[in-house]
Amino acid sequence: MTMKRFKLLAIVPAFLFTVLSANAQIPAADVENSKGEIISTSSLVDGKTPMIISFWSTTCKPCIRELDAINELLPDWLEEADFRVVAVSTDDARFSTKARSLVQGHGWYDFTVIYDKNQAFMRAMNVTLTPQVFIVDANGKIVYSHTGYTPGSEIELFEKIKEISE
Repeated sequence: MTMKRFKLLAIVPAFLFTVLSANAQIPAADVENSKGEIISTSSLVDGKTPMIISFWSTTCKPCIRELDAINELLPDWLEEADFRVVAVSTDDARFSTKARSLVQGHGWYDFTVIYDKNQAFMRAMNVTLTPQVFIVDANGKIVYSHTGYTPGSEIELFEKIKEISE
């Protein structure tokens, strides 16, 4: 095998991985909802509304700032686009009470909050750092993601939501 052909064969799988991961579907994992019930993340996909899925933890200050910024803008955004915000706590069982308390204290009442105590959903989504945010279309296809938070980046999330809601 020539060196050129070998290099091409090495590049093709990497390209395919990139293409496939951009079109990946939200994986199914068992998590706890705000009522304490075990649900599958696949039940979040309703075929009607896209979602912002934000992975956060109680010790992640940028996560909390990002979710607060989204929460503050959400009423205005919902006048322009129909979508949901899913806040995924990655805190383990020892910190789930603190996570629930934080949700109440910050008034994230319009979010769908789920608790990924075993980090099964986190692993399935290949999240290694928080905040990690995904935009998922109405059919569960991941269309965008970013890691980290800088003030104002929530506007980019909303722009992506509007693009897929049209």
